[in-house]
Amino acid sequence: MEVFTSIKGLRNFLDQQLSQQKTIGLIPTMGALHEGHISLVDASIKQNDITVASIFVNPTQFNNPEDLLKYPRTLEADCAMLEQAGCTAVFAPSVEEMYPEKSSLVINFGPLESVMEGASRPGHFNGVGIVVSKLFHIVSPHRAYFGQKDLQQVSIIKRLVADLAFNLELIVCPTIRETDGLAMSSRNRRLNDAERAIAPHIYRILEEAKSSLEAGKDVKQVIATATHAFNIIPEFKLDYFEVADVKTLQPISAIGTAGTNAICVAAFLGPVRLIDNVVF
Repeated sequence: MEVFTSIKGLRNFLDQQLSQQKTIGLIPTMGALHEGHISLVDASIKQNDITVASIFVNPTQFNNPEDLLKYPRTLEADCAMLEQAGCTAVFAPSVEEMYPEKSSLVINFGPLESVMEGASRPGHFNGVGIVVSKLFHIVSPHRAYFGQKDLQQVSIIKRLVADLAFNLELIVCPTIRETDGLAMSSRNRRLNDAERAIAPHIYRILEEAKSSLEAGKDVKQVIATATHAFNIIPEFKLDYFEVADVKTLQPISAIGTAGTNAICVAAFLGPVRLIDNVVF
C-alpha cells in the first residue's frame, strides 16, 4: 500500500493508473477508522481496480475549536487497518498541503443546510463541500463511497456532485453498528465506560419512533415521546430529533411511502456529540 502526503505525489501515481484505464474508488475519511470505514473500502475493492482512502481532519468543517482539538488522530493504526483491508493507497496530507492559503470560497447548499446539522453547526457544510470538492479534483475517482450514518452529509454531497457536474458515481453504504445497535463512529472512542453503556439508547429510541410512525401514530406525538425518552436519561442532552423527507431533509408532518422517510437525531453524551438516523 502506498502512502502519499503530497497532492503531486498522489496525482503522479494515479495518472499512471489512469493511463492503464484502471478505475479508481475514493473513501474520504478523517481517520480514527473503524469497521464502518472498512466496509466502504470493501465495497470499493469489489467495484474498482484502485482504492484510495484519504485521511484528513479537515479544520474548515469544525465550528467548535475544542472539538477539532480533541478529534482522535491515529494515522499509524489507520494505515495498518487499510493495508490489511487491501486498500491501494492512502492520501494523508497536512493542513498546509490542502490549504496553502486560507480559503475564501463559500458554498451555500440552501434549504439542505438550514436544518439539523447545518442549523446546529453553522459553516460545517461549507467546509465539507470545499474539502470534498478538493478531494474529487485531486483523485478524479470513478466512484466515491460514503456511509448512511452521515445522512445529511450524503445529501449535501449528492447536491455538490450534481451542481458541479463531477464525473463520478456516488455510492452510499449502510450504517455499520455495534452488536448493541450503536452506530460505529470515530467519536465513540471518546466515550467513557459509563457513557458507552448508555449510548445504545440512541438507536433504541430511533427504532421505537420508527415502529410508532409505521403504526400510524402522529409525527408530533412521536417526536415528543422520543424527546421525553432522551430527557429522562440525565446523561443525554438532546440537540435535535427530526422526522424528515429523506431527499430534501425538510421536516414532514406525516410519513410518505416506504424509503422516503428519515428519522435523524443528534445528542450530547457527556462532552461527545453523537448522530444517527434510520431511513424507512
